[in-house]
Amino acid sequence: MPQSLVYNYVHIVFSTKNRNPIISPKMEECLFPYMIHVLEDLGCQVLAIGGVPDHIHILVNLTRKKPLMKIVELVKSHSSRWIKEEDDLFRMFYWQKGYSAFSVSPQRKESIIKYIQNQKRHHTDRDFKTEMRAFYDYYGMEYDERYVWD
Repeated sequence: MPQSLVYNYVHIVFSTKNRNPIISPKMEECLFPYMIHVLEDLGCQVLAIGGVPDHIHILVNLTRKKPLMKIVELVKSHSSRWIKEEDDLFRMFYWQKGYSAFSVSPQRKESIIKYIQNQKRHHTDRDFKTEMRAFYDYYGMEYDERYVWD
């Protein structure tokens, strides 16, 4: 096949360092569009982005040109550097070192978009760790509690 065709939906989740609740609504207004810009420049199609003060969720259709690890590394590093330059209040902003990523079938795409758009409502009754444990269990992922919450 002379053409490379890729259709990979991935739900990416990462938190602020130590889940510091620093992402305010004001910060979201500029941070999320900036992250979308970075992802689109990398060749990814962003379907949803949302979060709460201590973490974010992104649903993307991955590019065929870069591996997931590099995409996450670049969106985190560029957005962290940019937000620190935007306002001195955010000079201590950092993302956690790791991330979680889950494949999403085209049939579940719309439900994941709604899930991401409703993050604030979801987190009225459950915290980040509870949410992530549920994802890990759903996907049958093994994890070590000592290393996933940095």
